[in-house]
Amino acid sequence: MTPRQKFAQRALTATASLGALTLALMAHDAAAQATETAPQPQNATEVDEIVVTGFRASLQNALNIKRREAGVVDAISAEDIADFPDTNLAESIQRIPGVSIDRDAGEGRTLTVRGLSSEFTRTRINGIEAQASTGATDSSGGVNRGRGFDFNVFASELFNNITVRKTSSAEVEEGSLGATVDLRTSRPFDKMGFQGALSGQYGYNDLSEDWSPRFAGLISNTWADDQLGALFSIAYSERESLEEGFSSVRWGPASADGGFQNGSVLPSPANTYHPRIPRYGSLEHGQERLGATLSLQARPGNGPTLFTLDMLYSKLDSTRSENFLQAWSLSRGADQGGKPQVDIVDFAIDPDTGEMTYARLDDMDIRSEQRFDVLETEFKQMTFAVEHEFSDRLRFNGLIGRAESSFDNPVQVSAIIDRQNVDGYSYDFRENRNLPAINWGFDVTDPAQWSIVGPTGAQPRSELRSSANFQDNVYTTGEANFAFELSERLTLKAGVSRKEYESSSRAFARLANGAPALPAGVTMADVTDLRTGFGKNLDLPAGAATSWIRPDLEALQTVWDYRCNCDTGVAGGDFRLVGLNGNPSTYGNWREVTETDTGGFVQADWNLEIMGLPVRGNVGVRQVKTEVEALGYSNVGGVATPVTGQNEYEDTLPSLNVAIEPMEDLIVRFGAAKVMSRPPVTSLVPVFALSAVNASSNTASLGNVELEPYRAKTYDLSVEYYFAPEALLSFAYFYKDISTFVQTTQQTLTYGELTALNPVAFPAVSTRPPGSPYVFSTPTNTEGGPLKGFEISYQQTFSFLPGPLSNIGALLNYTHVESEIDYCTTASCTVIVTEDLVNLSPEAWNATLYYDDGKLNARVSAAYRDAYYQNVPGSNGAAGLIPFQGKSETTTIDASASYNLTDSLSLSVEGLNLTDEENRQNHGDLGGSRDSTYVYHHTGRQIYIGARYRF
Repeated sequence: MTPRQKFAQRALTATASLGALTLALMAHDAAAQATETAPQPQNATEVDEIVVTGFRASLQNALNIKRREAGVVDAISAEDIADFPDTNLAESIQRIPGVSIDRDAGEGRTLTVRGLSSEFTRTRINGIEAQASTGATDSSGGVNRGRGFDFNVFASELFNNITVRKTSSAEVEEGSLGATVDLRTSRPFDKMGFQGALSGQYGYNDLSEDWSPRFAGLISNTWADDQLGALFSIAYSERESLEEGFSSVRWGPASADGGFQNGSVLPSPANTYHPRIPRYGSLEHGQERLGATLSLQARPGNGPTLFTLDMLYSKLDSTRSENFLQAWSLSRGADQGGKPQVDIVDFAIDPDTGEMTYARLDDMDIRSEQRFDVLETEFKQMTFAVEHEFSDRLRFNGLIGRAESSFDNPVQVSAIIDRQNVDGYSYDFRENRNLPAINWGFDVTDPAQWSIVGPTGAQPRSELRSSANFQDNVYTTGEANFAFELSERLTLKAGVSRKEYESSSRAFARLANGAPALPAGVTMADVTDLRTGFGKNLDLPAGAATSWIRPDLEALQTVWDYRCNCDTGVAGGDFRLVGLNGNPSTYGNWREVTETDTGGFVQADWNLEIMGLPVRGNVGVRQVKTEVEALGYSNVGGVATPVTGQNEYEDTLPSLNVAIEPMEDLIVRFGAAKVMSRPPVTSLVPVFALSAVNASSNTASLGNVELEPYRAKTYDLSVEYYFAPEALLSFAYFYKDISTFVQTTQQTLTYGELTALNPVAFPAVSTRPPGSPYVFSTPTNTEGGPLKGFEISYQQTFSFLPGPLSNIGALLNYTHVESEIDYCTTASCTVIVTEDLVNLSPEAWNATLYYDDGKLNARVSAAYRDAYYQNVPGSNGAAGLIPFQGKSETTTIDASASYNLTDSLSLSVEGLNLTDEENRQNHGDLGGSRDSTYVYHHTGRQIYIGARYRF
């Protein structure tokens, strides 16, 4: 069955199921109406209107927002002031149909909407676009230098409402292929009069066995007959967590890095794959988050003018300590004492995938590493908005604002110690593909078995890596919009906007990573400690190491003084952190990109009756001009040489949204639009990079400031049936015809071919033979492909059930997405592989079962996300193939409950990741059968107990 036939089958099955459920619900409504119209006893009493609070009120408010919009919109609302449904914004948003999240260290970080990653999704806070950046483990993407938004920077208590706009309209700024996510903080005029709340929680992680506090508070008031208002909120939290498991740092061909010393024993080295750095790791995460909002509002004389000043601040301070016991030789060439020195003693190869699932090896180099990072994100935003009614028919709204996100990684230091040329090392995946049995070949808990190999010793030499990285993002926005009511049924809108986006990054590092030799009289026991307790709740193979010797960074600081940022004068003791003034390894991370977007729109909104049917919607067009300036630095003869580039492009973006109500409580929506999303920031810098002479692998790359944006035509069709209070059944179909795509192409060229391609970037030099092969990568505009899918959503409180059962309810949604993107193996795209879009999960669903009677509120939620690609092309592929890094399917289960002791005081308990779902990332080749384990980590369960007081 072809993919198109499979999609049609799924859609037909889903439509049939939806139709059957709709008929059943309509039959239920008809029976209910018959009961309601039957004669009632004379002593029957009138039923008061049901007023819902808490979680049910949050759901009802979200339904109201969705229902009154012309386009396809989903929303989440706070249950009360400073009381969002989840402790993490991303965890809340993933309950929306079509939304999936990616996690780092067990906490939601980024979003994917309808198969499109955070790079294609715009996030606005209080009306202006913003970007929040933080860092993560290398396998989770590291530092966010792109356009994506890191939701873990913020405490959820600071926000009042989240709206996800899945269709486009002319009045909403361009830049999204997936969705526009609107975050709004609380304001004093949301609820007039005095309002206040305090909450506190204590969290426990069963893997780290640490307790961490979480506090939030809000105070708001209005004065002068509600003409003036002020609101202040604050949230603070700490979190200590542990992440443990196995990783391989990808898999590579046995023929790479010069091959094994006796590689001829393998039947086909080029088609045999092994883990590059098989290792067990324990990562300790510490986090401290502080956030605050201030909102001032004024409506002088309760007249036609409203002024709103919103300020938002967030500070996320994190530390991460990574500890690895690892085999090193399989990822290095002969010049670093690597694979060409290793003897294969025994092996087993999976005939279906080519994976060397078992190997016993001699002359292996084993290393122990401790890495420590300090990560700091500071976010500041201020917006000033004015709304004014000139008359009953003419209105104005305008705003100016600035959002700044600064990410600092001022400390990143790694110490690596060695045990060289070990015989009897082995790894074995045959019983467990995720957690191999590893025999290290010596006692890894004995410090005397380890050594620090100084700058004159045999390779591989021990290392002390030190660096610092910084990333800043600034959005400055201004807009002015007018609306004129031609009649009660028709409103004309027009507006202009100007937005400037600045992205800049800097990096510093040591000139060489080699470590000094230990001074006389200092032993390995003096500069190491024993890492113990590894493997809790992991199904480790029998005999696995649960303790090992690791470098002690504090002890090494005492011995070497590596934090001095100076040259100590001993061999290997130059600890200066150098950037543009002489360290070519950092040049690629020095860049500045400025985008200036100038746009305007006209739009008509209507609310009509056609043949007795309510019809509302909007039609309009947005015109936008994008101007790009990019600055980077290339290495020319060891000197940082500035390279600049400019580009500009214009887009005309029409849009249409129609909502028809063919019967009461039934809405049919249609949307169509041209949309665009700007290219990745990191691809725009026109710099070139070249691997060092005699590097273990030869690579070259070239940026491209002249990239055009992603462009697409989108079509949406949905049916929504609000069949009862607090209830919805909906089906939505979407189709995106992506005409222009951006991807990084890779091909193998000789150095002579690189010189012919760009003689400035790759000059002919005697140290680089013209016939040497290089893997060359560059971002390129390519043809896109279709993306299509459907969403089914069901929500209802079972108020028709008797007694307490009437307070039970459910939220269910399912999303299916398909895409066809041609990935090129050559820059000319003469050879392609057709596969799914990066970050697209074909299947996703969410389910929540809740109980809420106004006093007791309890719910359990499950979220499933199918497997997806994270990076295409990935790294370490075989010749002629496109490697990928991806993530396996996940199902996470959360639960929470709260009880109102009084109208003001409530107690709560919340559990996150109750099944301790593992994060499994994989490595393979597009179109191939290999599914090699890249990362297999878990982070434990998180439990919060708390209290909340409202006054």
